[in-house]
Formats: sequence, structure tokens, C-alpha cells
Amino acid sequence: MSDSHLPKDMLGRSGLIKVSEAQAKILKRVGTLRPPIESIGLQAALDRVCAHPVRAPEDLPTDNRSTMDGYAVVSADTYGASQSTPAYLEIAGEVQMGVAPTRSIHRGTCLKIPTGGILPAGADAVVMHEHTVEIDGSLIEVVRSVGAGSNVITRGDDIRAGDEAMASGKLLRPQDLGLLAGLGITEVTVFKPITVGIISTGDEVVDYRDPLEPGKIRNINSILLAGACSRLGALVRDYGIVSDRESVFFSTVETAVSETDLVLFSGGSSVGMRDLGTQAIERLGDPGILVHGVSLKPGKPVIIGLTGKTPVFGLPGHPVSAMVCFDLFVLPVVLSISGRSTGGFEQRPVLTATLMRNVNSAAGRLDLVRVRLVEGNEGLAAYPILGKSGAISTLSRAHGYFLIAEDNQGCAAGETIEVHVYQ
Repeated sequence: MSDSHLPKDMLGRSGLIKVSEAQAKILKRVGTLRPPIESIGLQAALDRVCAHPVRAPEDLPTDNRSTMDGYAVVSADTYGASQSTPAYLEIAGEVQMGVAPTRSIHRGTCLKIPTGGILPAGADAVVMHEHTVEIDGSLIEVVRSVGAGSNVITRGDDIRAGDEAMASGKLLRPQDLGLLAGLGITEVTVFKPITVGIISTGDEVVDYRDPLEPGKIRNINSILLAGACSRLGALVRDYGIVSDRESVFFSTVETAVSETDLVLFSGGSSVGMRDLGTQAIERLGDPGILVHGVSLKPGKPVIIGLTGKTPVFGLPGHPVSAMVCFDLFVLPVVLSISGRSTGGFEQRPVLTATLMRNVNSAAGRLDLVRVRLVEGNEGLAAYPILGKSGAISTLSRAHGYFLIAEDNQGCAAGETIEVHVYQ
């Protein structure tokens, strides 16, 4: 039985489902969806998602190397060395950067070596330059002992040939590309970016660049949602502002579903447009509506559906409510169908802070409260930013948000909270 047959009062408290249940419903349906793949050069791979595990073709480093400027030594020659009783070693030469050393050392000798220089045969440690005194060009005093392996990175210490260098689903950061470059890997297989179609609904909505006439409101949601999707690596296709008329709205949603991997329409979950939004999703094919109405403030009337393999979300028209629903429902789906390994729903950095005032909540719903963070002598302080769901400034002023669980009736000043940080 589809959720379209839920009772008509389903947006009243009795018909709502928990946020966690709504998340699970859609993620279960889209969990195996993945975009096509392509091979690209490392220079183009930043912030792309690795599609296949990458294994190291060789050891890294390929040689034993010094991690300090100093002298390559036999560690046993330094045992007991101190300022008062230094060890004396003969300088047998110098290791040049970029050149494999041709000289080896034996007991009583050493080679001068730079950071990154290849350790010569016979040496098992490096004495830092600061712990030596050069007597002349041929002899040094060692004033601190070293153990075998000190100040040395050995072959394969970083990563060994055959080990997994990059996991499938990993977002490639600069340091990840650096590892691949260090292994001599020039190309990586990645998922192609997904496309997200964005539709704004309502005869009262006008382009934010146009003059504002009485009774009209500027289109905030398209810019807001497009930016949020772009931050996740998706390509955005804006279908503009669509009339509340059935024929226009239905045809636009149908086009967006056929052309993109995920569709967002905002305004269609409000009372006036609710039926059109649910009807459009149901008409486009099974499984249809998965969720309509969640125990959440703000964002209760969200619609979540699936037509074929395309997730479709009807978000509230108020910008703050739309962004709350994006964070809790759209964001994990975008990451999932992009091929990202998410490790659960938590996608934003989390900081611990002290709540600075009481916040009330109604039992039975999840409340998302935006906060401003201030660094103090005793750590982070979180100040709630309260306002109506249409007040976009509350989002702009917020550093993040915290959640009040369904079984709580609020949080008291002085409590420690977890703040999910906006980026």
C-alpha cells in the first residue's frame, strides 16, 4: 500500500512519521543507485568520488630515506653518547639529493645526509644535525644517542605495494591526490557528477533579479538549493519558476525527472500545492510517494517520492524549512547516489558547545535549532537564533544547528550540545 493512501489528516500529528524512518525509507530505495564512471587525470580529480578501489602499484617510499638533516650512522656507534661523553665518527662523504648513494658505511663512520636522502648501505639510523658538533671536515662529535630506525622512514612505511591506497566511494581531497601522485598513478576512475533538477513553484514567486511588485516574493529557494547541491559536487539544472497550474507544473516535473538524477521542487508541499505535488509524483510511476509529512520542526510537510530510479523531493516553500529538509533528507540521498561512502546520515562536522539559553520543544517531534557560535574562555558557546521559517536571515547568521530529539521537551541553558556546522 503506497503512502498516497494515508488518511487525509496525515499532516496532523497522528499521521506523521519520525525523521529517522523517513530517511531510512528513501535511502533503502536508492542505496544501490550509482552514476556512470569515467577515467580522468589527477589534475581534474579534486572533489570527485573514487569509483573503484585503488591499490598501490609499488612501495612508498621506494627506498629507506632520512626524515632529518644530519648524519647516517650505525646506531650502535652512538650508544651512551652525551654532551660529556660524545661519540666520535669519521665523515666518509655526503649523500646527494636525487642520487642513490654509492658509498656504504661501517662502524666508526658516517655520511652527511639531507632530509629525504636515501639511506646508504650499512646505516640504520640518522643523527640530527643539532645533536652533532663538526670538529673539522672529517670528524664529528655525536652528543645524543639514537636507536635503530631513528629519523628514518623505511621502504613501504608509508604504504606497501598491493595495499589499498584509495577506497571506492572516497571523496578525493588534495592529500589523496598527493598520495596517488606519489605512487606514480596518473589517472583515477571516478563517478560522473549527478544532475539535480530544481523547480520553484508558485504564481507569487518572481525572479530575484526582477522588480518586486505588491503581493510577490523573490525566488530565494532556487539559489539556496542550487548552492547546496553544488557544494556536494552535483551539477544543477534550473527549470525556473513554474505556475501553480496543473498542466504546467506536471509537465515541468515530468521533464525534470527524465533529464536529471534527482528532482527538487519547493512550494509544492504547502497546503495550496500539496495535492499537485503528490499527484505529480504518483503519475510519473512506481513506487511513487514514500513519505508525506514528518515529525519535524521546521519542515513537517516534506514530500519524498521515487519515480523509477529518480528521487523526487517536494520541499516547503519557506527557505529555512526547505534548507532543514535538504540537510536531513536530500543531502544523504545526493551523497548516496553520487557514490559517496557516507558512514550514516552525519555529513557535517560536529562541534561540542554549551547552550546559552533555554529552548523549549514539543514532545513527539524532532526540532532543529539554528545557533551562533562564540569562542569563550571555557570553550564554544551556542546562542540559539530563533525566528519564523520564512526568515532567511536566521540561516545566514547561523554557524550551524543542533537537534532536540522527539522524546525531549527542550534543552536547558548550560547543557552540552552537538552542533552540526554549516560549511
